[in-house]
Amino acid sequence: MSHQSPLRVAVAQYACTPKPATNLDTAVAHIEQAGAAGAKLVLLPELHNTPYFCQREDPALFDLAEPIPGPSTKRLATAAREAGVVVVASLFERRAAGLYHNTAVVLDADGSIAGRYRKMHIPDDPEYYEKYYFTPGDLGFTPIDTSIGRLGVLVCWDQWYPEAARLMALADADLLIYPSAIGWDDATDDSAEQKRQLDAWQGVQRGHAIANGLAVVTSNRVGIEGDNGTEIRFWGHSFVFGPQGETLAEAGEAGELLLADIDLHRTEAVRRIWPFLRDRRIDAFDDITRRFRD
Repeated sequence: MSHQSPLRVAVAQYACTPKPATNLDTAVAHIEQAGAAGAKLVLLPELHNTPYFCQREDPALFDLAEPIPGPSTKRLATAAREAGVVVVASLFERRAAGLYHNTAVVLDADGSIAGRYRKMHIPDDPEYYEKYYFTPGDLGFTPIDTSIGRLGVLVCWDQWYPEAARLMALADADLLIYPSAIGWDDATDDSAEQKRQLDAWQGVQRGHAIANGLAVVTSNRVGIEGDNGTEIRFWGHSFVFGPQGETLAEAGEAGELLLADIDLHRTEAVRRIWPFLRDRRIDAFDDITRRFRD
């Protein structure tokens, strides 16, 4: 595919309210703003229609899920078409009764659904009880073809796994994209621990960019969300890294629309000087599919 270069991307970073309709209005407003700024790709935060409901286990919260296609994809598709942008949205998907996914859906610039990715790695930690709500994805690590290129879309917890990024790269993704919802617990994480966590979160994804010669685009929400006596302070710091891990843009801890220009042609140039794909010892990687080498 012939790439537009540079490709202007927009990363929407904002706080989510208890009202899904308000959150959807906010998403559409960011899409409109991004299109007016010349962006061709807009990334929204993880599960942007609702507060981060996985802080507790409650069967009533499954009512927040919706089908894909459904009301939210219809509204977002109209916004994508009118703004002339590709949108990566993140929704709580109701696939069937008792079967739900954490799903990223890609809407092309003409408003059509280009594809979807169901989150493969599902965490289960204090205040992040996602295994209760989400069935692990079953669509594999397959890039989604759009009018601007092949998007290697993954979701939040997937960003800690180099295998996921590598498989997207091996399937000829042009970009790695991660909608996220991650933050601190101010009651237990002191300032030193907060810095370590933030550095690790950005550092592992910088490594994915470098190891695969691909730009990485990551969103995060902001704000404090509390439920059942706990609080998460979402740390923001959405970013765009280039294919050598260079920072092209980074947000702070407040809401904003982050813009960056990505030269997609640099992947070819970088891989010529750092030919990691050429030098992979695929003949010696059999153990990578084992849980642990005892």
